[in-house]
Amino acid sequence: MIEALFWGAVGGGALLIGAVVALEFAIPRRVLGVVMAFGAGVLISAVAFDLVEEAADTSAGAGGVAAGFAFGALVFFAGDALIDRMGGEHRKSSGGEQASGSGLAIVLGAVLDGIPESIVLGIGLLAGSGVSVAFIAAVFISNLPEGLAATTGLVASGWPRGRILLLWGAVALVSAVSALLGYAAFDGASPATVAFVLSFAGGAILTMLADTMMPEAFAYEGRLVGLFTAGGFALAFGLHTLD
Repeated sequence: MIEALFWGAVGGGALLIGAVVALEFAIPRRVLGVVMAFGAGVLISAVAFDLVEEAADTSAGAGGVAAGFAFGALVFFAGDALIDRMGGEHRKSSGGEQASGSGLAIVLGAVLDGIPESIVLGIGLLAGSGVSVAFIAAVFISNLPEGLAATTGLVASGWPRGRILLLWGAVALVSAVSALLGYAAFDGASPATVAFVLSFAGGAILTMLADTMMPEAFAYEGRLVGLFTAGGFALAFGLHTLD
């Protein structure tokens, strides 16, 4: 269980690292776009091979993978829509639009984005083979630019340094606890249940990427994001083959 807590903290801690870097250095928008595109490609690969493919291999084949994927996408879509109405629509923007939103909505949005990843980290330890190198790399690499971009925007909107660090520290803590809960809640669960949860996380993460991370990357860098997204996918697939 301690290992689950640790890996959840590693994944969520990337947000805090990104925030610290953004507070210390002025990150050009084009650099943010490149890093976000690369991170999106890495996470897309993780969804395909470490979540959905793994769920299909684990499932008994009764339609649970498709149901989990669809349910995950719908749950994220509904949660994201609610958070947008609360003022968290621009939580990943570097342009300072966060000034019009509420701090609670931004925190809830970051938590919504990160919980599926963290739960999967906890579940991955139940098989006894340890955390997937490809998946933990995907979570870390995708969270880093999110922390960079969102913190740049929070600074531009007037948030004080201490409040920003407190926000990302809280999200990192929630990520760690979510991994621990994923480990504890699904210890002894049936293969069909694990497959459903893995595919649920895949649907939620892919919807998050298409809704927030990829549009922001394109807005910062433009057409080159396609190449960097493909590069991130290729790297993550290479890591997956080494697991």
